[in-house]
Amino acid sequence: MPPLWVFGYGSLIWDPGFAWSVRTVARLEGYHRSFCMRSIHHRGTLSDPGLVLALDEAEGAHCAGIAFQIAPQIAEETLEYLRARELISAAYLETEQPVTLTSGERVRAVAYVIDRAHGQYCGGLALEEQAQIIARAVGGRGPNCEYLHQTAAHLRELGLADTELDWLSQRVQTLKAT
Repeated sequence: MPPLWVFGYGSLIWDPGFAWSVRTVARLEGYHRSFCMRSIHHRGTLSDPGLVLALDEAEGAHCAGIAFQIAPQIAEETLEYLRARELISAAYLETEQPVTLTSGERVRAVAYVIDRAHGQYCGGLALEEQAQIIARAVGGRGPNCEYLHQTAAHLRELGLADTELDWLSQRVQTLKAT
């Protein structure tokens, strides 16, 4: 049985929650990282939703993230964990996508992408509106701003800085300080 690969682009980068045998930078074509999903569990509530990142399909887009290789003997339990975490409200779709590792090798990886037909999808929000939501929202896994700051910081550490996330992180810090 071949190993399982999982593509992380948001909190999985800094808080995977599962054991992995290889962790490497990877690139997914055809999707971009976007705060396009209203969070009603982890980073917000039903009455005051936050925003979380999702892979949103777009022609010509790409997303740099982390590919995790999972040993075959723990693949099923890893998938069970990921499904409980990522599919909590069915706004993500579990897909298998081709990703390119930094070595140039192409592998198929489990990737959670946004379901644009789902009620939590909110693509196209202006950055200022995203910042306002992220600055105030809190959910079961903590403040929405923590999720943003951690993701932006870890992407920078990996040399994968995301200009939108960096702008949002700075703007949310300003909003929280006033």
